[in-house]
Amino acid sequence: MNYRHSYHAGNHADVLKHALLRRLLVLMQRKDTPLCCLDSHAGTALYDLQGEAAGKTGEYVDGIGRLWQRDDLPLWLADYRDAVARHNPDGALRWYPGSPQIMAELLREQDRMIVSELHPEDAETLREHFAGQPDVAVHQRNGYELSKAFLPVPEKRALWLLDPPFEKTDDLERCVAGVAQAISRMRQTVIAIWYPIKDQRLLKDFYQGIADSGAPKALRVELNVRPVDNQLGLNGSGMMLINPPWPIWEELEQVLPWLSQELAQSGSGSWRMDWLAGAP
Repeated sequence: MNYRHSYHAGNHADVLKHALLRRLLVLMQRKDTPLCCLDSHAGTALYDLQGEAAGKTGEYVDGIGRLWQRDDLPLWLADYRDAVARHNPDGALRWYPGSPQIMAELLREQDRMIVSELHPEDAETLREHFAGQPDVAVHQRNGYELSKAFLPVPEKRALWLLDPPFEKTDDLERCVAGVAQAISRMRQTVIAIWYPIKDQRLLKDFYQGIADSGAPKALRVELNVRPVDNQLGLNGSGMMLINPPWPIWEELEQVLPWLSQELAQSGSGSWRMDWLAGAP
């Protein structure tokens, strides 16, 4: 339990993850029927970008910092930036909402959310933050257990963010197993898996595992801010989308080229999007 997201809040990976997560939820809410949101490795609800942790890395400067004062953001990137701006009413970028906060702000009267965080301090912070929201349940437990513990949900519609810290070498394998279990319990579950782009060998096995998982549809979305063979660390990240709602893939064809150019940190960025299962 060494990982703390506060060091990385608002970086290029968060831009991709949180902008896309917010859009997935908005698209699912086109239907009036209730839905349940699940966040497996939630972290905390708000991060202080001027605090000690974020200040040590400054990663947000090349993430949300590059979008902060832009007036030419395409499609729903402006909505994402505005969601962050609501936590910074004085116009200075300091507070960054984590995934549970991003989803909680969009919950309708008929929706609810289940949040899981294993780190005891972060779990307690989440409980205090959402104490006044009965539609948000906070659990201190292993996030991989969410599908077995809560699926199928009574609402019959669910959006599950699977976002492990990737401290262990088998996290990608556990993500594949989580998808297979979730699909077997509730086939229509929409799952968004965030993953780092580092070890290409492990990623190759991950891709094949998702393709063989039984998922009805699987869309691979990746954004690189540096060459993938760079040795500096996190060169990019991906979102594996299981059962994504239409027209997210058409929208991403406009968003990803823009992000790959504007968030590039070494030369030009790159992106790719393709179907590993169930291409429409």
